[in-house]
Amino acid sequence: MNSPADILRFFRPEGLLPAILIIGAAWALAHGISYVATRLSKRFVDRRLLLQQMKSVLRLITFVVSLLAAASLLFHLSNEALIALGGTTAVAMGFAFKDLLASMIAGVIILADRPFQVGDRVTFGGYYGEVVEIGLRTVRLVTLDDSLVTIPNNKFLTEPVASGNAGALEMLVQIDFFVGSDQDIALAKRLLGESVTSSSYTYLDKPWTIVITPIQMGDALAARLRAKVYVLDVKYEKALETDVTEQAMQAFREHGIAPPAILHRSVQAA
Repeated sequence: MNSPADILRFFRPEGLLPAILIIGAAWALAHGISYVATRLSKRFVDRRLLLQQMKSVLRLITFVVSLLAAASLLFHLSNEALIALGGTTAVAMGFAFKDLLASMIAGVIILADRPFQVGDRVTFGGYYGEVVEIGLRTVRLVTLDDSLVTIPNNKFLTEPVASGNAGALEMLVQIDFFVGSDQDIALAKRLLGESVTSSSYTYLDKPWTIVITPIQMGDALAARLRAKVYVLDVKYEKALETDVTEQAMQAFREHGIAPPAILHRSVQAA
């Protein structure tokens, strides 16, 4: 049975300062990589996602290499040391750090398998937002209300995650409108189409469409007009939705297109 004293026999005190310097240099280098990638992303907007993805890969490599280098300086990893580390102390350390190691391995798998990338709009565990960092231990997600959500990497190996743009700048956005079934549906569709195509945030190189579906709302029958349109950059998702909504609602008012009766009554009561 191996005791902590057995493990400490392989500790190299003279390697403590170089190991600290290596970790410090890695931390500074990682921040430098983030700074440069952010500056370049602002200058080369069409390469923003690629630069952010490269940032995550380079930061992960930096941390992994520095940790391995620091460990080699702190411990004399001979065959005898490896045998000692295979004892009960190593088992105890394995239990203590199993979640950390699992997340680190999962981070490498995420970067290799690429179920999503930095810059993607993803839905995971009830959260929706943009992936801003794939780190050594966690994935950081910024929601549309600007909340930072930190999720351990290993969670993504066992739970489903949906990516809206899969590494591309453009992304499909769906915007719903409801009008009364007794209204001029064809006119409403045309007005909504004009609102979609006139928005400065619409990516017109990809096709857009409007899907009409009958919907029962209480005792009233309504028509749902769903605009399916690509936004030119995922960061303008809500700007596109707001712009199209404002234009369409204004056009509906000007042409007398009314909402379903149940909605109309609720608005009047309010």
